[in-house]
Amino acid sequence: MPSEQTKTAPGNITEKKSTHQQGSPAQLNGFNLAHDVTNPSSQPQFESRPPSPAPPPDPRILPREQWGGKYEFLLSCIGYCVGLGNVWRFPYLCYRNGGGVFLIPYFIMLFFTGVPLFLMELSLGQYGAAGPITVWKCCPLLKGIGIGMLCVSMLVCLYYNVIIAWTFYYLGSSFQSPLPWSCDAPANAYLCGNATVNSSSGRALSPSEVFWNERVLGVVNSKGLHDPGPVRWPLALCLLAAWVIIFFCMLKGIRSSGKVVYVTATFPYFVLIVLIIRGATLEGSLQGVAFYLTPDWGRLASAQVWNDAASQVFYSLGIGVGGLLSMASYNKFDNNVIRDCLVITIGNCSTSFFAGFAIFSILGHMAWRKGVPVGEVADTGPGLAFVAYPEALALLPGSVFWSILFFLMLFMLGVDTLFGNMEGITTAVLDEFPQLRANMKQKSLFLGLLCFGFYLMGLLLITDGGIYWFTLIDSFATSFGLIIITLFMCIGISFFYGVNQFCQDIIDMICLCPPWCSKVLLYFKACWVFCTPFLLLFILTYIFIEMYNTPLQYGAYVYPRWGKALGVCMGATCCLQIPIWAIVAISKESGTLKNRFKKSIRPLNSWRGNNLNNSGGGEERVEPERMEAPFTVNLTDRDTVNLTEVDFTAIAWENGTEA
Repeated sequence: MPSEQTKTAPGNITEKKSTHQQGSPAQLNGFNLAHDVTNPSSQPQFESRPPSPAPPPDPRILPREQWGGKYEFLLSCIGYCVGLGNVWRFPYLCYRNGGGVFLIPYFIMLFFTGVPLFLMELSLGQYGAAGPITVWKCCPLLKGIGIGMLCVSMLVCLYYNVIIAWTFYYLGSSFQSPLPWSCDAPANAYLCGNATVNSSSGRALSPSEVFWNERVLGVVNSKGLHDPGPVRWPLALCLLAAWVIIFFCMLKGIRSSGKVVYVTATFPYFVLIVLIIRGATLEGSLQGVAFYLTPDWGRLASAQVWNDAASQVFYSLGIGVGGLLSMASYNKFDNNVIRDCLVITIGNCSTSFFAGFAIFSILGHMAWRKGVPVGEVADTGPGLAFVAYPEALALLPGSVFWSILFFLMLFMLGVDTLFGNMEGITTAVLDEFPQLRANMKQKSLFLGLLCFGFYLMGLLLITDGGIYWFTLIDSFATSFGLIIITLFMCIGISFFYGVNQFCQDIIDMICLCPPWCSKVLLYFKACWVFCTPFLLLFILTYIFIEMYNTPLQYGAYVYPRWGKALGVCMGATCCLQIPIWAIVAISKESGTLKNRFKKSIRPLNSWRGNNLNNSGGGEERVEPERMEAPFTVNLTDRDTVNLTEVDFTAIAWENGTEA
């Protein structure tokens, strides 16, 4: 091409009448073309022209990093997926939804929605070698999916580190003997002896509840969402320490966080094993385990059970937030992504089931000590991690040791998950502004400002009424917006990019593809096209029905209508990025609306070029030269080539001459 610039708007091929003299050259976007360009018979040299070489790398931009080894990637993904939800959410959902029966809808949702979407994110990131925004060069129409992932990830980071701040507070308090939330503490003598009654629930308050509500949260000083009150400065210092740790662990990208996960991803398993062994020796532990697993077959007919199963799969695997996609983008191009997907998902869900024994064996002992049913001491979310379980640990001999061990485990679980969410945000920004990679000072400044910004926004969540805001963000950040984002990702890859092309991309990455990989891909293809979209629509419908019929509340406090509307706006902001950026992509094209749509779903030329640096030293596969945008050819009277209205690229010219 004489030039890659265009002087006229991209559009269709038009035949143009001209008053030029005979022999006037043809015009391409205002430039004169040689005669042999418009006469295919006179260009034999075009047939034998080799493909264009890959563009030279920009020396100002550092090449993309890669994991130091496959175990770093596996441990990072396992640490990202195995989070607080495995410990404080899955066991509760299991006993609430029919005990062992809950495993049936859970594994159905896992294998028909969780694993296929997990593989889709890993494959997309690894093949494109790009973050959640840049990777949508494969289908520019859906760039809003990446922006939506970024919005969800920012909301999650905002409130997730508050949990780590609570964990820090409890960890520091655990070094006191006796524990400040136990009956042995002198300050709690009146609680254990006089059985103070909670006015809202009508039952006796335990020392752990008083410590949580008054000493940690200060929620007793707030009237609701409209009354946040002052910042609780001990928690503010804990939150600052949490963000400082995150900053230093991520300062060098995956080179630093990839080493940290060797400790943070493995330590929780050690603690869970120790807690299971200790719990098995306690009186009443078998009643707790029986309560956890006793089946109630009638619960299978409830739609809520299936929705809880699906929500737990999304919550624990971290799908649709961009973290998985970003971490996979640092893989070598020929990494066996199917094997990694199966190892991580099965390992994550086994951990959830495994953690239930550690939780309910000790809760069973607490119920035995109190002489009450296990259901009265079981709880979910922060209530389990910061009220019920610490109270159970306080009853054990050597309670200080067990408490330190437990909250260290919670800290490791939270930090790993936050690594993945922060990696999704930083990778997205660094891919859009790659010059930041080459300047360590600018990169450090960006990461520091990002962490400090999250810290300032997080101060709202550690006020006296901060738990109300925490619950609001937690309820809507990963609700319907996340389901809509993953639904469009599944539909976009399956029907716009092409499910057959996507499967071929996966096979291309796995150089020596074992026979079982090809057979497994047939199953995934069926899920991506049929099963997964259908199940996502079911989940989405149920969420909207439940959102309309069920009031949002924390304890006895019922959220006002404006508070619930604010939460809906948070979720809507994430998923509205999809139509907004789709309109932008279509408006950048030319032609009729149908032609604009077709152009906006075609991969950009640089899509497959992203993985050349990650091909592991193999033979570079460079496509023939093509332009990122369509262009026009203006013909004079002398040119008699009969052309239809079609968009031309260099590939189209080559295909025409080879035919």
